[in-house]
Amino acid sequence: LRQHIVLKKQYEKLIETGKERKMIHHFEFEETKLKGVELITPFYSLDNRGAFVKDYSEKVFKEHGINHSLKEVFYTYSHKGTIRAIHFQRVKEQAKLVRCISGKIFDVVVDLRKGSETFGQWEGFVLSEENKKELLIPEHFGHGYLVLESSIVSYKCAENFYGEYDDGIIWNDKRLAIDWPLDEVEGKIILSDKDKNLQTFEEFCKGK
Repeated sequence: LRQHIVLKKQYEKLIETGKERKMIHHFEFEETKLKGVELITPFYSLDNRGAFVKDYSEKVFKEHGINHSLKEVFYTYSHKGTIRAIHFQRVKEQAKLVRCISGKIFDVVVDLRKGSETFGQWEGFVLSEENKKELLIPEHFGHGYLVLESSIVSYKCAENFYGEYDDGIIWNDKRLAIDWPLDEVEGKIILSDKDKNLQTFEEFCKGK
């Protein structure tokens, strides 16, 4: 219902500005400072019925040099203030396409490629049901997010999840120094026991 209201408001705005016929938005791909990570606006259209959103197309992605297969799709439902971070898979690394389909999150990607010029650097993005944007995160990157509004987040993964290879780096690591917008959740965060006990970036670098 909430997403329907957001889309309805967007359509009404088109009508108010006399652009009701210009309601189709095609895929857009935007490079980021972390090579391989792309901020994507999906295909969507609005009309008086509601909206249609297509956030993945094998053909379109391949035309933009993105050649990941699709192995599994899953969703997380998270309360405001939840931090899921910073996760990666040690073996059989997962490239993933992440989109917030309801609510709003501050999404963080960390470069964990030890030979990369941006190794250890991070970049943050706001993903929401309103802006519809999604992130393409290649293998060998850490990923996590802070939930700014209770949210549903979808993951389209190019590799299956393997619990025995599941790993991560602590969300408030001093070396990474991620600038989480904690003021937007009144400083009240929710963490799983697993995420409270993740390794530091220094331990990761030593190959713990």
